[in-house]
Amino acid sequence: MSESTPIVTQSELIAGLREVGLHAGIRVMVHSSLKSFGQADGGPLMVIRALQEVVTRDGTLLLPSFNHMRIFTDEGAPWWDATGSRSTNGIIPDTFWRQKGVLRSWDPSHPFAAWGKDARRYTEFHHRTITMGEDSPLGMLWRDGGYGLLLGVTYNANTFHHVVECSRRAPCVGYRTESLPMKLPDGRVVEGRTWSWRNKACPITDEGRYHRFMFERSLHRQVKIGNATVTLFKLQDCYDVIAPLLEHGCEGFPPCSQCPIRHLVSEHTVESDWDMARSCLKSDSPALRY
Repeated sequence: MSESTPIVTQSELIAGLREVGLHAGIRVMVHSSLKSFGQADGGPLMVIRALQEVVTRDGTLLLPSFNHMRIFTDEGAPWWDATGSRSTNGIIPDTFWRQKGVLRSWDPSHPFAAWGKDARRYTEFHHRTITMGEDSPLGMLWRDGGYGLLLGVTYNANTFHHVVECSRRAPCVGYRTESLPMKLPDGRVVEGRTWSWRNKACPITDEGRYHRFMFERSLHRQVKIGNATVTLFKLQDCYDVIAPLLEHGCEGFPPCSQCPIRHLVSEHTVESDWDMARSCLKSDSPALRY
């Protein structure tokens, strides 16, 4: 470790989190990079403890515990295990979901991990809704007036833009069209459903064309903690930036209604078990059995 590399302590991190606007009772989705700080004294557990101390149990922490289907495609796992399968979102999320008192939703590629007041409400029925829909853990946090926190990462890591896409029913993703085996905490292996990813990057969200509007409109607060730039923004503000771009297009790229990008088809792709007209599961959905 270089002599110029800062060592961030828990007390320094807590002070920085409060300076950027985190407080007791806040509901917040956290994306993070441990190495961005320089050196975190106490590692990922220190970061988790600092977040919990500031937010308190009156608030809610939501973190990704996604694997992006890599455990199936890269590792050949026989199933996603709710109590054992790792997250590929970095060491802070992969440490967080394993902690006592943290609940993990059931989705074979994009489960969320939650702690605090709303943890159970956000996670318990994720397997019965659209992976990034309005009733997903992150969709519920948004509807509750929640925030996004970027710890040493940019808006490229912002999962919330997928909630905007799904709430607008963007045609470039499949809604519960991937079927993958899931092992539940009680040992049962069931058919889990998740979304299908698109066959090409979205020029508005994936390629980051909405990011500049967040800066130009001063829709976030930023502080420096160690080497990390920490950004806090209200999810509704982010929605209000992205939704019109998806509806009308941006910088010569077409709106969703005219975009030719569609979802990938794989060996796991099946007919959706979601009734779009009624916004609920079809009566024969396997998710209704667990």
